[in-house]
Amino acid sequence: MAGPRHRARELALKVLFQLEHSPNDDPDEVLAYHAAEDAAGRAPAIFAGDLVRGVLAHQAELDEIIREASTNWRPEQMGRVDRIILRIAIYEIRIARNVPMRAAINESIELAKTFAGEDSGRFVNGVLGKVVEIVAP
Repeated sequence: MAGPRHRARELALKVLFQLEHSPNDDPDEVLAYHAAEDAAGRAPAIFAGDLVRGVLAHQAELDEIIREASTNWRPEQMGRVDRIILRIAIYEIRIARNVPMRAAINESIELAKTFAGEDSGRFVNGVLGKVVEIVAP
């Protein structure tokens, strides 16, 4: 059974995925909708909200880090799920710094495998490995 932080990352992924498709939607309303739909508890919803707001606030910076780490793929060329997972992980690693780096990376790989497939898990792992080399504290 997935822990509350994993469920929060899944929730954040769903919210950011919808917001990328419908950027005029209100992030708090989208979060409330998906949290209710997933029957997410209070703690996962709060953590997911922090991730969503952080990624949205730092998206340009996160995408620049992705560009530096991914020599063959610009963020605009990546699959939407992969790109959002990378943004969440890089936000946690570089900006929020409220979880161990290894945990953020492992969670991201699992999200990619679950929502985008085995190859996406390897892709996310490879990009995040380079991100760690570039920006790790």
